Amino acid sequence: MQVILLQDVKNVGKKDTTVKVNDGYARNFLIPKGFAVEATATSLNDMKEKNKAAANKKQRELEQAKSLADKLDKISLTFKIKAGENGKLFGSVTAKDISDALKKENKIDVDKKKILLPDPIKALGKIEVEIKVHVGVTAKITVTVEQE
Repeated sequence: MQVILLQDVKNVGKKDTTVKVNDGYARNFLIPKGFAVEATATSLNDMKEKNKAAANKKQRELEQAKSLADKLDKISLTFKIKAGENGKLFGSVTAKDISDALKKENKIDVDKKKILLPDPIKALGKIEVEIKVHVGVTAKITVTVEQE
């Protein structure tokens, strides 16, 4: 019997896939528990439409991410912080500081967890900071740290 899985079922298949299973397994377990529905012409068509809508949504999100990445690539942030004689900062510039500055100066909301900064910036100068906008889409902004 052909069924469409409504959720992931171990050793059977993933959600929204059509699989062939034994009639008894489908009628006595998968369908009553709500794990699957019988693969009729109507349900197959519904699944195709759902998959098409999900693909369109993913495409729109990717396009939005690419446009945001283009905007971010043109941005340069400057931080003025007190520093010692040898250029060592009193404090540091963190991913949260960068996120707050982007929101305040450019009205772009970026989660601090998406800013790929392994260690806080603790020295004067320019540094390229990578921001993960979407899966496979990253942007680089220039962060300049100057002495106050």
